[in-house]
Amino acid sequence: MFFSFSVARLPRIDFGAGRIASVPDLVASYGTNVLIVTGSRSFVENAAWDDLARALKQRHIHWQRVHVAGEPSPELVDATVAAYLGARFDCVLGIGGGSALDAAKAIAGLLRPGNSVLDHLEGVGPEHPYIGPATPFIAVPTTAGTGSEATKNAVLSIHGADGFKKSFRDDKLVAEHAVIDPDLLASCPLGVLAANGMDAFTQLLESFVSSNASPFTDALALSGMLAVRDALLPWYEGKGDLAAHRANMAYAALLSGITLAQVGLGSVHGLASPLGAFFPIPHGVVCGTLVAEATRLNLAALRQRAPEHGALRRYADVGRLMTARTLTDDEARTVLVTLLEDWTRRLDLPRLGAYGVTEADMERIVANSRGSSMKTNPIVLGDEEIAGLVRARL
Repeated sequence: MFFSFSVARLPRIDFGAGRIASVPDLVASYGTNVLIVTGSRSFVENAAWDDLARALKQRHIHWQRVHVAGEPSPELVDATVAAYLGARFDCVLGIGGGSALDAAKAIAGLLRPGNSVLDHLEGVGPEHPYIGPATPFIAVPTTAGTGSEATKNAVLSIHGADGFKKSFRDDKLVAEHAVIDPDLLASCPLGVLAANGMDAFTQLLESFVSSNASPFTDALALSGMLAVRDALLPWYEGKGDLAAHRANMAYAALLSGITLAQVGLGSVHGLASPLGAFFPIPHGVVCGTLVAEATRLNLAALRQRAPEHGALRRYADVGRLMTARTLTDDEARTVLVTLLEDWTRRLDLPRLGAYGVTEADMERIVANSRGSSMKTNPIVLGDEEIAGLVRARL
């Protein structure tokens, strides 16, 4: 069989326990002036920050630090760029969860050009082409969820009734280096662990059934889902080899970032955009609470309108993988939905109503769900189907 596909730009990936120790030399390879972007507290209150700061000082590296509390906004990016315009940083080091990495990515992209991120934000401003140049960016994730360390997307949000959650994206924004150290996940709170783990799994599943899926991304997605199968619940429940579980989930999150960047996602992430903009719902919670129902809906729509569609076989393959059982296609698809429902309960993922989503919000949620992610869902969903998906998790 002959096939064709393309692979978009990726960072140089350095994965393994203790790899945070390589970061000072990476920074030094670019120069002696670095902007560090972190989350608000978790990393800088960790001994790893003290070690990093000491090592940077030993190399005579000067730094400024910006912290990101919550999901990054265009205002935060623009304010940081304005504050440091002309500072001529040799590189930007982003250390934290997806929010910190997305902010660092956007800031690195605009420090040298100096213009507003709204000039490039999809579906918001004039959407001018990004020319660059970007400041070299080093990404160090401290959670296992979004895979931002491997993507060209910087997701920015404004929350509220007129809010949005949109991407600044360009190949020039991809990190030069992604350093993934599973040891940095050791202090991850249980709620964050659960939501981020389900985000990573959802990205892998949606990539695998994406209308743009390729043999390259299939291999990565299957490998990542296998890692989630073996690690997520035991890690959450504190059972077994926790270091191995952290490594598996860091690996799965990395692969999910690679696959989503290559082939796109699906209905869960289509809905994550308006839900995350209009309501104070963490991205991973949206994914975790919707993925079982979204899988059920896609399967029903495929059976009804496209019974020969290859995605039906793909869902069955995932069902067999996740259960390690020999099953017929129909059995495997049914068991997959049941398994995801069980995970949603066991990981204590809240319903959307807990964040203020009501029936009255349905129209505007559906109207704003048809971004790039929904375009690669394996089947086109109608407005009532999308509303029903949201309604099922109120």
